[in-house]
Amino acid sequence: MTAAATSKDSTSTQLNGFDFPQYLARTKDLVETALDAALGPERPESLRDAMRYSLLAGGKRLRPILCLAACEMAGGSLEQAMSTAVALEMIHTMSLIHDDLPAMDDDDLRRGRPTNHKVYGEAVAILAGDALLTRAFEMVAMRSPGVPAERLLKVVGELSLVAGAPGLVGGQVVDLESEGKQVDLETLEYIHLHKTGALLSACVITGATIGGADETLIAALRTYARGIGLAFQIIDDILDITASSEVLGKTAGKDLIADKTTYPKLLGLEESRNRAQALVSEAKQVLKPWSAKASPLLALADFITSRDR
Repeated sequence: MTAAATSKDSTSTQLNGFDFPQYLARTKDLVETALDAALGPERPESLRDAMRYSLLAGGKRLRPILCLAACEMAGGSLEQAMSTAVALEMIHTMSLIHDDLPAMDDDDLRRGRPTNHKVYGEAVAILAGDALLTRAFEMVAMRSPGVPAERLLKVVGELSLVAGAPGLVGGQVVDLESEGKQVDLETLEYIHLHKTGALLSACVITGATIGGADETLIAALRTYARGIGLAFQIIDDILDITASSEVLGKTAGKDLIADKTTYPKLLGLEESRNRAQALVSEAKQVLKPWSAKASPLLALADFITSRDR
């Protein structure tokens, strides 16, 4: 996190007595520990090593933290939601491994080091992604003690939708079909709401579901997640142009190379920044009725637009 981002986040949360940088660091540490414990001494070792290589490669861990924050907001605990939080990061990691493949985005760098297929080969990378996806459902269904079965069933349903054609897969297909074409804003938002927004939405909805949220809160969180999901991708599009590969930890400028339509390409950099900020403001507004309970999610929304990678 940049110094500017830390200052902004601290200022925005001090009124509620909430220390966001401390919360972020503490929760991320818990997530890292849970991720490391989630993959044991599986065989074959080559598959286990490939799974761990990408799952434990670092990153913001924004998705599991969103899940945990939403669970606590709804009245649940970190312990109840941790297995689902880990599952969400596994699904996210699967999508990164598969997106980086030569048949998809053909990328060589992810989180500051060679992509999975560059280290383990394309076949093992595909299988590592598949294994992480199926392990995600095991984490929810078999490693969530103390969570009512009906809540876990809803979580499994939500994850099934987000990981398949209605979510990540559908968004990736439209993204691939749109390369080299001039697409409109509606198509661009479809891609981003499915490739990025769907999983971010699942994070807050599954966390809140585990915590016992009512329908009013679930509806508000869906609106919140849509806003931060689009804002997150707009910032990604901006950083692809303005940041270096060293800062991003992945190949910068690849959207231009692939001739992809992005928000800056359609709207320009300044209007794209304005749109991201407006989306975050709207997302935060919908959670205002929950006051201090929503502090982590409100701060996370600000964090999305202030990040530099």
